[in-house]
Amino acid sequence: MTVEPMTDRARAFAAFAEGRAPFRALNPDHFSALTRNATEHSAAAEELVCAIGDPIAGLHVITAGTMQLISAEGEVLADMHAGDVFGHRALLREGRAILRVEARTDADYVVIAAPTFLSIMDADPVFASFFRRRADAPATAAPRAAPAVNMVATRLGDLMTEKPMALPETSSVRQAAEAMWERHISCTLVTGEGGKLVGIVTAGDLVGNVIARGMDAETPLTEVMARDPVALSPDATMLDAVMVMTEKRIGHLPVVGADGTPQGIVTQTDLVRRNSNSLIYMIADINRRETYDGLAEVVARNPQMLVELVASGLEGHQVGRMMTGITDAVTRRLIALAEQKLGPAPVPWLWLACGSQGRMEQTGVSDQDNCLFLSDDYDEDAHGGYFAEFARFVSDGLDAVGYFYCPGDMMATNPKWRQPVRVWRRYFDNWIAKPDPMAQMLASVMFDLRPIAGDETLFGDLNVRTLEKASKDSIFRAHMIANSLTHTPPLGLFGGLSYVRGGEHKNAIDMKLSGVVPITDLGRAYALEGRIEAVNTRQRLITARDMDGILSKTGGSDLIDAYDLIVELRLKHQTAQIRAGGKPDNFMVPDTLSALERNHLKDAFSVVKTLQSAIGQGGARR
Repeated sequence: MTVEPMTDRARAFAAFAEGRAPFRALNPDHFSALTRNATEHSAAAEELVCAIGDPIAGLHVITAGTMQLISAEGEVLADMHAGDVFGHRALLREGRAILRVEARTDADYVVIAAPTFLSIMDADPVFASFFRRRADAPATAAPRAAPAVNMVATRLGDLMTEKPMALPETSSVRQAAEAMWERHISCTLVTGEGGKLVGIVTAGDLVGNVIARGMDAETPLTEVMARDPVALSPDATMLDAVMVMTEKRIGHLPVVGADGTPQGIVTQTDLVRRNSNSLIYMIADINRRETYDGLAEVVARNPQMLVELVASGLEGHQVGRMMTGITDAVTRRLIALAEQKLGPAPVPWLWLACGSQGRMEQTGVSDQDNCLFLSDDYDEDAHGGYFAEFARFVSDGLDAVGYFYCPGDMMATNPKWRQPVRVWRRYFDNWIAKPDPMAQMLASVMFDLRPIAGDETLFGDLNVRTLEKASKDSIFRAHMIANSLTHTPPLGLFGGLSYVRGGEHKNAIDMKLSGVVPITDLGRAYALEGRIEAVNTRQRLITARDMDGILSKTGGSDLIDAYDLIVELRLKHQTAQIRAGGKPDNFMVPDTLSALERNHLKDAFSVVKTLQSAIGQGGARR
């Protein structure tokens, strides 16, 4: 391990730190002291950075590469990347490391001398609260959370089947079938020039595309393979694989190197084998169920899954994606059961989710918001009965297993939201042309559409086309911005928290309506301004921050931090209710928080209010 004084390179570290919490909030004198009293270090992959019990010289800030926090039992608790810090918990307690830290890759980091760090902590309450809040967090994950922790820490390079079978694109169907039979495997990768991955063929492809259609056995693989399959790198995590396979509805995930050549393959069986109590197991279990009651048995495990995911240390937005993955799987299973009951659909269709499911932001409290796009060949007299029954079966099933009916009837069971594509185009065009309050509400919901199952070509470029048209209409944009300001953060006249004043939730804050929704509305407004196609709120904010003219770097980073904190506290509140044997809701009593958490929450709401004011005055930048 090399060490050298940070004199000549202090400016580089200052540039790295000045845009990151909590350093960007320091006054100039404290920031200068921090950079002057830091030393630069590097560690090779797998090198021990500190052992349990080692004295800690100062606050460690990772500037490049990846490190791992490891418990005394050898369990990897978390990966840490550039911008992450460690050592503060030890400095605020006994001064010795309570976890082991190892470099997972070659890594660079700086150590801010302990006297400097502690003196700034004493002088700057905001800086101090940032670290003391993290020092209060559990040092280890709850035992039941181990599967989720492993998903975050496990690299695909350690999980994948290496040297997967790969055939050149000039191979025939017969050659693929013979090779798969001999090796007792369910798929083969297909490679092109330079050995790069160009496709994948599964046993299902051979049955559905070759045998069922009577294709010749000498047909080239290029005619039956799935082209340009989704693939991840060996450094991607198990969590990445779970989310991709869930969202893309695939059972085989190639792993490729930087040069695009296959390095391995991961299957759903691999994930189930490694995580028998995890999300992927729940999804596999969902796909085996045949009735509403059977699906309800699986969904009944949602509260415990939420507790485990939150306890594992996953970030709030990751928890939201994983909980939404369960809803998506239930929806697809109900759709499959509907088709078994009713027979094949008479015309192509596409089931889409909107609301929190569409944005992949579900927690422990969720209703259903969905719609059906139908082919323009749809005829109400000939086909209406089938799709009415189809929608009823799926929505009734979602309600039966725990995703209650949308109070606003924004569901495919409503004929208005079960229409041919030509009607949907007209809906969006009319909402843009006549942006009255109802049109604004409907447009806001429909801007969050995400395909779940069916023929995705029916959605096509509708979202791109709508964003482009809406962004060019200044009146519509003005109405959308005004609509984004209807939900305000719960701050009083003098900056204090404003509570519900009466009723069942007296002295509480609605962390959905007053917390998450204002940021969701801002994200949607930024998406309109920047023609951002993402539907996930956090991704919209990140994209807007990184674009020119939409949201400033500072304002965007602050808003993302505020969003993360509000989501984190909302999830913490819900998991506490579940642990106590209750049902989760969104009404959090601030008195249950520490003084530091309340201050952080007020700061987060202040950021939202500031950016609402900025966009309301004609500009998003701050």
